[in-house]
Amino acid sequence: MNLLANFLYSGLNLTGIPRFPFMLPLCLSIAIVYKTARCNKLKDIPIATLILWITIVVGMVLVGVGLWILFTIMA
Repeated sequence: MNLLANFLYSGLNLTGIPRFPFMLPLCLSIAIVYKTARCNKLKDIPIATLILWITIVVGMVLVGVGLWILFTIMA
């Protein structure tokens, strides 16, 4: 079995903080698709996408920290 097939078959075993970088391209693709559908002018898409991407990532981090704090208090 070649390396790529082995990687896709077995997957990655990531837990904790190392999973965070995998969230960034997913959020970026969501922001690109959303802003491409919403912006009227093509030149507005890059900056609007960047702002939305940062908003999504910061929002997800804040929700995660909030849930972590809530879990720590309740545990």
